[in-house]
Order: sequence, then structure tokens, then C-alpha cells
Amino acid sequence: MSADLSLEGPARRVTGRGAARGDHAWDRTIRLWDAYFAIAWAATLAFVLVGGGSQGPVRAVAAGLLVPLVPWYIALGRALLQQAQPDERRALRYLGGTMALFLPSSVLAGETRLMAFALVPQCFMALRMRRALVAVTLINVAPVAGWALLWRPDGRDLLGNSLSALVSLGFSTVVGSWIIRIIEQSEERAELIAELDASRHEISRLSAAHGALAERERMAREIHDTLAQGFTSLLMLVQAVEAELDHDLPEARRHLALMDETARQNLAEARALVAGAAPADLDGASLPDALRRLAARHGAALRVRGPVRTLPAGPEVVALRSCQEALANARKHAGSPASVGIELAYADDALTLWVRDDGRGFDPGAPCDGYGLAGLRARATEVGGTARIDSTPGGGTTVTVSLPLSPVRSSP
Repeated sequence: MSADLSLEGPARRVTGRGAARGDHAWDRTIRLWDAYFAIAWAATLAFVLVGGGSQGPVRAVAAGLLVPLVPWYIALGRALLQQAQPDERRALRYLGGTMALFLPSSVLAGETRLMAFALVPQCFMALRMRRALVAVTLINVAPVAGWALLWRPDGRDLLGNSLSALVSLGFSTVVGSWIIRIIEQSEERAELIAELDASRHEISRLSAAHGALAERERMAREIHDTLAQGFTSLLMLVQAVEAELDHDLPEARRHLALMDETARQNLAEARALVAGAAPADLDGASLPDALRRLAARHGAALRVRGPVRTLPAGPEVVALRSCQEALANARKHAGSPASVGIELAYADDALTLWVRDDGRGFDPGAPCDGYGLAGLRARATEVGGTARIDSTPGGGTTVTVSLPLSPVRSSP
């Protein structure tokens, strides 16, 4: 019984969310402890007074010494035991006053030792382990030693009381120490849970930040590969129309029609980005059809090899965006006289796209500030593919994008 009640004080010493729950539980449990203390005190007082007989005056003195324990507990002990970390000096003062009343009473009347069931837990609750064990030893051993010196009992009574005191001491020490170790482990686990909870919130925050960053990068790639290139085409067409208005009206009208088509295409791409839908070129069309329209807008030739089949959206979108980026780079850097060719190859386990031009070329190992090539490689990596750029100054450029596919299952 005493060992169980020694749980209450240390059990409050938790952190984080568990601290709030522990404090609330203790606010309710202290009333149970008050009731337990009152019952133990009343039972002890009753046993002492009922004994009576020839030792009536002595037992009255013993009972009188027990009476101040109640106001002493209410005035000092109760508040002390509710503290998360009891003050050691106040604890020693409280337990010292308690023992000054309990020990003389227990020497005068053996029944007073029943009060130890209420005092032993308080030692574990208010003191550190070493001092608590000293106090518990004193509570269990001193009453028997004082009783033997005062009353000089016969050997059998002395042996019985001594064995009872030793068993009580052993039980209090072992069980009390064991429960305290369990409580300390519980405190450590509560702290660990609080740290894990904080880490979980931090991971959640970082995950949200990473997701936002990844989404910004995705949107940047989409805008670069669609809207930005479309606006670049519009600017180039505007410049061409301005140069042709005075001397070549048919060519200017053709470029105006291209401007109209490009603007509509950009509008469709913007709506697809907002809706999170597939690219406008792939809406209701196959990948080769989308590449044919794209090749026509850029004056490039398209060749398709292998059996065309419907593929998952991921590889088709990557192939289309990669072709858009490669064609934009060819138009921007290869030079106006350069010819551009597109080749799309369907295999059982891969989809491969080549975009070749015979323009000026460049050194792929040279530092590059642009976003396009890095975005092209990133797109291919996202679906487990690869993107390679082969070029030499004056020798043209070839962009190769290889995307893995699930093998085609032949019908039996």
C-alpha cells in the first residue's frame, strides 16, 4: 500500500503535453491521498485507544502525540507533496516534525506503527532516494528498538516484532526503489515523447516547406517551357511583322496568323496550368499528333518509329515538354539557317526522343546560366529517365531524352 502511494509525487514530473495531463490528474489524486492519510490516521488512533487496559494512561499519551499529525500535514505536508520538485529543506523540516510525533508514540504503543503505511510513501515523495531510504529505515527500525529498550519484552515478542520491522523495511525499500526507478523511466519516456512530438511538428513544417518549394520549381518549369517560350515567339513574330509590313504583306499576314495561333496556344496552356490538367497539345490527342503540331509551328521535321500506343501521362508530358525546350533552344541559339529534326521512337520498354539541329552548337561543359537544360534533365529524372545533350561548337546539337516504360505484354 505504501509503495503504491509513493507513485503520486514523482508521477507529476513530466514535460510537454504530458505535464498538463499529469498536473490535472494530481489535482484530483491529492484528494484520494488526503482520504488515505485520514483513514490511516483514524485507524491507528482507534487501535491505540481500544487497547486500553493497564496501559491506559500510556496509550492516551501515545494517542495525544498522534493528534497534531493532522494539522501538521495540512499546514505543511500537503502543499509540499503537491510540488513537482519539493524543496529539500522544507521536506526535512516536515518529516522531522512528523517523526518527532510518530516515533515517541510508536515506542509507547506498538499499534502506532500502523501509521507507517501513511508516512513511508511521503518519504519517497518528498526526499531524494538516499535520504528517503534513511528516513524509511528510521520509521521501521526505531519504533521496535525504542519499544524493546523501554518495555523489556520477552524473547519471543522481541523476535516477532523485529522480524516484522525487517520485513516491512525490506518491502518498503525494494518496492519503493523499484517504483521510483519506473517513475524515472516514465519521466524519461515522457521527455522523449515530447521531443519526438516537437520533431514531428518540425518535420511536418519542413515537409510543407519542401512541398511548396517543389511546387514552385514545377510551376517555374511549366511556365518556362510553355508561357515564357510562347511570349518569346510572340515577340519574335512582332519583330518579323514590323520588318515585313512595308514590302511583304503576305508574309506579314502569315506571321500575324502564327501570332494568333501562338497566343491561343499560350492561353490554353495557362488554363491547363491553373486547372492542373494535361498540356493543351495533349488534350484529346496522341503524343505524335502533339509533336506534329509543335514541329509545324517551329518549321521542323518529325519522324516516328515503332508501334504507336497510348502511354501513361507522365512520360508523354515529359517528352512533349522536352521537345518544346529543345526546339526553343534551337530557335534561339542554332541560328536562323539551321534545320531541325525530331525523331520519336517507341520500344517495348522505353520511349526515346531526339531533337537535332545543324546549327552553331556549343560546349556542353561550359557554365550555363539558363534554366532550360537543367529543367529538361530534372523532368527526365522525375520519371526515372535520362536527358543527354551532345554538341560541339560548329557541329550542331542533339538532345536525347530516354524514358523507361512498362514492358508490353503480348496476348496469348
